Amino acid sequence: MEGVFHNRYISSRPDEGGPGIVILGCPLDVTSSFRGGSKFGPESLRKASWTLETYSPYLGLDLDDMDLFDAGDLELPQGNLPGSLDRIEKSAARIIGPGRKPLFLGGEHLVTYPLVKSMMGSFPLLQLVHFDAHCDLRDEYEGEKLSHATVMKRVRELGISGMHQIGIRSGTRQEFAELSPVHSPDGLAGSLERDIPIYISFDIDVFDPSLMSGVTTPEPGGLMFGEVMDYLSVLKGMDIVGADLVELAPDYDTTFVSSVCAAKVAREIVMLLHSGIK
Repeated sequence: MEGVFHNRYISSRPDEGGPGIVILGCPLDVTSSFRGGSKFGPESLRKASWTLETYSPYLGLDLDDMDLFDAGDLELPQGNLPGSLDRIEKSAARIIGPGRKPLFLGGEHLVTYPLVKSMMGSFPLLQLVHFDAHCDLRDEYEGEKLSHATVMKRVRELGISGMHQIGIRSGTRQEFAELSPVHSPDGLAGSLERDIPIYISFDIDVFDPSLMSGVTTPEPGGLMFGEVMDYLSVLKGMDIVGADLVELAPDYDTTFVSSVCAAKVAREIVMLLHSGIK
C-alpha cells in the first residue's frame, strides 16, 4: 500500500480510453429529503481507499493485477436537475465500450436512473441487483417524479429484465407490494438469469447505521459487512457490466469509518467487474 494519497482510487491510473474498469464520480446532490452531503462522497471514498490493501481475501483477487482507471468527477450544474441528469447519461455513454466496464460513484441514488438508461443503450437486456435500506419505488415524492425515493420505480419503467432487491427494510405499503426481495445469498443465486447481463446499484445505507453512519437517510436494522460480502461473493464470475455505489455522506461520520467501508465495497465491486471480463 502506497503511503501518499492521490486524488484517485488506489491502484488506478488516469483514464486514457483503453480497455479495463473505469471509475467515474457523479456528485449529484439535489433531491435529498432528510439531509444532503452526498456530493462529497466520491472524493472521500477515494481518499479512504488509500487505507486499504489492493488484495481482497473475500474474492482472492488483487487490484494490482487489473486495468483500473479513474476518470475523476463530473462537473454538474448543482441545482439544475434536468441538466445534471442529462450530463450524467451522456458521460456514462462515453465510458461504456468494448472491453470497458464502469463503476460510478455517487452522489445521491437518483444517479442510477440516467446511468441505467445509458447502460441499456449497449445492453437492452439488463437485470439489476439493488442493495438498499429503502424500496425507492414511490411513483412520486414531495411532488416530484424524479427523486432518490422514486429512482427504482423509474428504472423499472425503462424495461429492465429483472430486479433483485437486497436489504430493504423501509417503504410504504404500496412499495412493499411492488418489491422484488431477495432474502439470502442462495436466493440471489437462484433468482438471477445467467444469460442476461447484470448491473449492480449499491446504496450504502443497506448497512446498519452502527457500521455506516455517514449516509443521508440512516435506517436501523441493516446488514453487516460480512453479510454483504456473502451476497457479493455469489456474483463472482458473472456477467456484470456496470455498477454504481451511492449515498455516502462523509460529513456525518467524523470517524471516517463510513468512507473506509464504502471504499472497501468499491474494491470488491471492481473485482466483480474484473472477474466477469471474458
